[in-house]
Amino acid sequence: MTTTAPALVDYDDVVARYEPTLGLEVHVELSTSTKMFCGCPTDFGAEPNTQVCPTCLGLPGSLPVVNRAAVEAAIRIGLALNCSIAPWGRFARKNYFYPDMPKNFQTSQYDEPIAVDGWMDVTLEDGEVVRVGIARAHMEEDTGKSLHVGGADGRIHGAEYSLLDYNRAGVPLIEIVTKMIPGTGERAPEVARAYVTQLRDLIKSLGVSDVRMDQGSMRCDVNLSLSPTGSGVLGTRTETKNVNSLRSVERAVRHEMQRQAGVLDGGGVIVQETRHFEEQSGTTRPGRRKETSEDYRYFPEPDLVPIAPDAEWVEELRGTLPELPWEHRRRIQEAWILSDEELRDLVNAGALELIEATVAEGAPAGEARSWWVAYLTQQANSRGVELADLPITPAQVARVIALVASGELNNKLARQVVDGVLAGEGEPDEVVEKRGLKVVSDDSALIAAVDEALAAQPDVVEKIKGGKVQAAGAIVGAVMKATQGQADAKRVRELIIERCG
Repeated sequence: MTTTAPALVDYDDVVARYEPTLGLEVHVELSTSTKMFCGCPTDFGAEPNTQVCPTCLGLPGSLPVVNRAAVEAAIRIGLALNCSIAPWGRFARKNYFYPDMPKNFQTSQYDEPIAVDGWMDVTLEDGEVVRVGIARAHMEEDTGKSLHVGGADGRIHGAEYSLLDYNRAGVPLIEIVTKMIPGTGERAPEVARAYVTQLRDLIKSLGVSDVRMDQGSMRCDVNLSLSPTGSGVLGTRTETKNVNSLRSVERAVRHEMQRQAGVLDGGGVIVQETRHFEEQSGTTRPGRRKETSEDYRYFPEPDLVPIAPDAEWVEELRGTLPELPWEHRRRIQEAWILSDEELRDLVNAGALELIEATVAEGAPAGEARSWWVAYLTQQANSRGVELADLPITPAQVARVIALVASGELNNKLARQVVDGVLAGEGEPDEVVEKRGLKVVSDDSALIAAVDEALAAQPDVVEKIKGGKVQAAGAIVGAVMKATQGQADAKRVRELIIERCG
């Protein structure tokens, strides 16, 4: 192992001479109300060390109890991934020391996982389908969190001191491990991203996790090795830990391919180790030498009874599986007459489910789509938040659309109503009332405004009288300005034509 970083090899050169083999391990935090082996809550963002007890802190005399809801979620995930559900299995102790591991071991599953031997067909953007084999999905508990103060980018190197928050220790985790994925060639980074994207969508549809990669409730470990093309020899792998965005998964695979090629080209040897992904530079850096299973000294957890899910219960859970997300999207695409590009844009923007929910509240699909993709996406971008995190619900958007359809609002006023909802001023009808935003449709008020505008623009009046009806737009604009956008534009136009004879 050299002390200086090897030069990165041009990506096209890498794929011309080397074959990558992928392996992906995805950790998913479950959205159970309590932890895996105790009754502590799992709320994200709570004050440090306020959601702990003797059991998740590993204090002497405390005993764990398995969370049934977590087992149910694990089975449903396994079934959705076409896995076989084990009729019997045990938890094990995975022994290693780390400051945020209060027990000095992690309760996990080793040789008896709850779900094994599955698969998922992953569709790439051009329609090519890659079948990814699933080796296992097993249950375990999460660790706590370390905060290193004074170091660069929150890293331990150079830190003045470290703080520990054990709130996350014991939160239920499902680790989904793929089989080796060979033969992806130049598309390896794309395959990795597509797999994690599709897996995230699948798990979210099951309702067992919010899969928020930005909050750590879904994390990916990228295993990658290179071997000379046609050699038939499997290269030594590295494991890039805790990659926390879809884009970063793709970048991590690409960088490791270029880095490992540089090591091999320079006559070096790939070290089996963990690596850390650097978000800003898109590179990886060394972590620790990778342990083998023997290093963890696995042995059966003596304080927990085996897990033996009844076959009838498993079949009941199979019946609760929802429509697969990609099948659901295909149906929506046909119903809304969307192109592949339009559908992809809606999905990437996080708008599809919001539009569906708005339609379910009675709004036309086209209007719902227009609001979420245009004005509300602009608002989300300006606030620097995800579309789904805007403080407005599909039901509220549907109500605004209904007010426009009834003529009580025009589009300009509707945007002001949405602004009021986003500002926390209440429901759409309350905002309309408080801000006085209803469309003015009373003829007496409109006639006065129309007559004033006509008197101010006699040349336009002559054009209208001469048959150039399109000139009425100038008068409509003047009336709308005078009424601060609250006039009924359609009625204003009718009155202009009438007043001009």
